[in-house]
Amino acid sequence: MKYFFLCLFFFSESIIAKVVLIDPGHGGEECGAVGYLGSNRNRQIFEKDLSLRLSIKIKEELSKTTSAYLTRSLDRAVSLQERADLADLVKADLFLSIHFNSSPNAKSHGFELYYLDNNSNVAANKVERSENLNLKGEELIVNQILVDLVVQQTVHHSKALARLVHEKIRPVIKQSKIDDRGVKPGLFYVLALSKRPGLLVEVGFVSNPSELRVVNEEKFMNNLAKAIASGVMSFINQSK
Repeated sequence: MKYFFLCLFFFSESIIAKVVLIDPGHGGEECGAVGYLGSNRNRQIFEKDLSLRLSIKIKEELSKTTSAYLTRSLDRAVSLQERADLADLVKADLFLSIHFNSSPNAKSHGFELYYLDNNSNVAANKVERSENLNLKGEELIVNQILVDLVVQQTVHHSKALARLVHEKIRPVIKQSKIDDRGVKPGLFYVLALSKRPGLLVEVGFVSNPSELRVVNEEKFMNNLAKAIASGVMSFINQSK
């Protein structure tokens, strides 16, 4: 806990981003959202696999012009604290958490982009509950006071990053006929623990078979990875 406060104390309001840590959501026994493809819904698609595929592509794009790392490169479980510790280890300037959405309503659809901030939006709170599941042990220590401190230090940069990434993503999702659900504030512990400006991406709904077919396509993955990387580099170039 003392280390947490020290990190906040030395966090500068000005940032020159050089290192990006990309966090594929879930992993190992934590599959995340589950969708089904095939005429008989006999092919399972797991969020953990989609998020890893997209994260690897984003890393490849970013590595062309800056330093980029993954919190996991294999199908393995990584705790929230381990993800945060890795951000410290690689001295990350930015943190990107990659996820795919799900809903009991199979017709739910669309792309969402979140930055860390307190909010009272019902829809955002629903996503928060989903992505903040399985907290245990020390992870539960992250309370509202600490989150508020992180928000104060990062929200300005996170909102700017979100705006630039969203600008690059919009043409890709429009071309793929995925609804743009916009940029929203969200209270995600993986972003709070990272103590860096960052985003949480909800690419699309795997619970919607039509949308799952689109987001699972290699061409879509490639185009989206390039768009996200382009938005991140725009932020890095502006911050320089």
